[in-house]
Amino acid sequence: MRIQAEFVEGFGSLAEVGPAISVFGSARTAPGHPTYEIGVAAGRALVEAGYAVITGGGPGAMEAANRGAAEAGGVSVGLGIELPFESGLNEFVNLGINFRYFFVRKTMFVKYSEGFIVLPGGVGTLDELFEAVTLIQTGKVTHFPIALVGTQFWGPLLDWVRSSLLGGGMISEEDMDLLRVTDDVDQAVTWMLAHRAARAQRQLGSDVPGADYSDRS
Repeated sequence: MRIQAEFVEGFGSLAEVGPAISVFGSARTAPGHPTYEIGVAAGRALVEAGYAVITGGGPGAMEAANRGAAEAGGVSVGLGIELPFESGLNEFVNLGINFRYFFVRKTMFVKYSEGFIVLPGGVGTLDELFEAVTLIQTGKVTHFPIALVGTQFWGPLLDWVRSSLLGGGMISEEDMDLLRVTDDVDQAVTWMLAHRAARAQRQLGSDVPGADYSDRS
């Protein structure tokens, strides 16, 4: 019953949130750190592009993105999780829900987001990133863009994915295209907007015989 109630609350609270992008990143990124400032810029840029911003609602990079969104006058969503070392939603969330179960929370991220912007983070950030990639790769969700912000941080991981996973035949070259990396927040937001426009074009052309919108941009 608790699981059912969490799904019902999540669906009810987020049903009218509109176009949204999820921003992930470390809860341990302190205010003043360069990554924190990037998070603020990402939240602000997303709101200016017409998106709501969804985060895990905690401190660090999550707080930064919520702060940028709230200060820009946008919808700042926090999907919190009950953990012994986090003290509830950050002060910049203006639409917040707390969950006990990770899998319910993850469902909300995927269902109500058009894309993910991923800042440097730890195990939780990697979990969210690779689960999203898995869902896209296996066709369980409609493809959406994933932008990794921070080439110095993400570059070694992508090098390993290419050399060990692709090199070992465990993924395909097409899978590598699911991830894009940049140091430019505006470029990441541009990718989100471009994918939104491409999806709208696909929907308009879905009834055209032979139409091919298979690009992964």
